[in-house]
Amino acid sequence: MAVRLSPTAEPPIAPAMNVPVHTFHDARLKSPLLRAINVAGAGLSIVGLRWPRLNAQAIVSAAQQQVGSHQKADSVTEEALQRYIDSAERDANLNALGRLAVHNMLAGALASRFSVLDWHQQNPSLSGVKIQQPWIILGLPRTGTSILSILLGLDPFTRPLLQWEARYPMPPPTLFDSAEDPRIAKLAKEYARLHKLNPAVATMHPFGSTLAEECTALFTYSLRTIGMETIAFTPTYGTWLDGADMTPAYAIHQQTLQALQQAKPTSQWVLKSPNHLWCLPTLLEAYPDARIVWTHRDPLQVIPSLASLNCAMQRQLTRRLDPHRVGSYWANRVQSALHNALRFDREQPADWCHHVQYDDLVTHPLATLQQLYAHFDLKMNELHRQRVATWLQQRPQHADGVHAYDIADFGWRENELKATYRTYREKYAMSD
Repeated sequence: MAVRLSPTAEPPIAPAMNVPVHTFHDARLKSPLLRAINVAGAGLSIVGLRWPRLNAQAIVSAAQQQVGSHQKADSVTEEALQRYIDSAERDANLNALGRLAVHNMLAGALASRFSVLDWHQQNPSLSGVKIQQPWIILGLPRTGTSILSILLGLDPFTRPLLQWEARYPMPPPTLFDSAEDPRIAKLAKEYARLHKLNPAVATMHPFGSTLAEECTALFTYSLRTIGMETIAFTPTYGTWLDGADMTPAYAIHQQTLQALQQAKPTSQWVLKSPNHLWCLPTLLEAYPDARIVWTHRDPLQVIPSLASLNCAMQRQLTRRLDPHRVGSYWANRVQSALHNALRFDREQPADWCHHVQYDDLVTHPLATLQQLYAHFDLKMNELHRQRVATWLQQRPQHADGVHAYDIADFGWRENELKATYRTYREKYAMSD
C-alpha cells in the first residue's frame, strides 16, 4: 500500500501564473502548407492512391540511409513493423500529414535501432557493461512519472536518460563533448516546430532536449510500445502488442544503456515509462535488481487526461477524429493493464516496489523522495535536496500551460468510471 504523507512545512510544487489553457480541441491544423498537403493527399485517395505510401521495405531503407547502416530488420522487428503499418492503414484513417508522420516515426525508430546494433558490433566489450540497480518508475500515464524522474535524476549519483540521447543515441555522448553536442540543438529545433504546429501538446507533456525522457523511446527501437499508439489510432496493433513477447524490447533497451553508460559512466540510471506496467514480468527478468517505483493517481483524472493527450496528438494526423472511440479504447487498455498489474503485485513480496501517490508527490515532493529512498534503505543526500528545492522554484508546475479536459468529451459518466476502476481506487484509498 502507498503510505500517505503527513503535512509538513514543505512547500508544494507551485503552479505557474498566467499561463495558457489548452484542450485537445486546440490541436487544429492551421498551417496553410500542411493543409495543402492534406488536400493533395485526399485528391490522390479519390483515385485509389494512398500517399505517401506506408511500405515496410521503404521504411527500412529510409532508416538505413539516415544512419549509414547496412543493418536489416530481423524477423521479429519485421513482424512488429508490418503489424503497425497494417493497423495504421486499417484503423487510423490517416491524412497525408499523418502518413508522413508515421513513416518518419517508424524510420527514425529503426534508424536508432540500427545505430545501436552497429555500435555494439564495433565495440564487443559493451556486452559486459552492467546496468546495476536502476531506478525504474512505472505507473499509468499522467500519474507524475515525468516529474518524479526529473527530481530523482537531480541526485548527483544518478543519471536520467535525456530526450536527445533517446532520439539520437549513437554515437554515445562522452564526458568530453556531451554538453556541446549538436544533437541537443537539433532536437530543440524539432520541438520548436512541433510546438508551433501543435501548441496544445506542449501543455500535456514535458518537452526539452535535456529533460529526462521516458524509456518508452528505447522500446520504439523494437517497434513494441504503447507509445507508438499515441501517434495514430492503432487498436489492431495494440491487441497484437498485448500478446507480443517484450523480451526483444528490453534487449535493445539494455544495449542502448550499455553504450551510453560506457561512454559516460554512472552509478544508477533513472528510468521511467508507463509501458513497464504492461509487462512487469519481463521488466524484472531484464533488470532483476531494479528499484521499482509505482506512481498512482485517481483514474478519474488519468483516463480523460490520457484520452485528451491522444486526441491532441492524433487530431492533426487523421481525417476524422472520434474522441469517444479513442477514450473507450484507452479506458479498456488501462483497465486491462491495472488488472494484470494488481495480480502481479499480489504475487510479489510486499516490498518489491515502492508506491507513490500523485497527490503526495505534488504536495510534498521532498518528503515523497525521502520516503522513497528510505524504502530502499537509502538516505537522500543534502546536495540532492538542495537541487530539488532549487529546481522546483525555477520550474513551476504548468510552466508551459495548463492541460484541461472533460470526461464528457469522451462519452463517459463519472459513476461509470468509478465502477470500472473500483478495485484499484479502493486499494489505493482514492476518495470520491
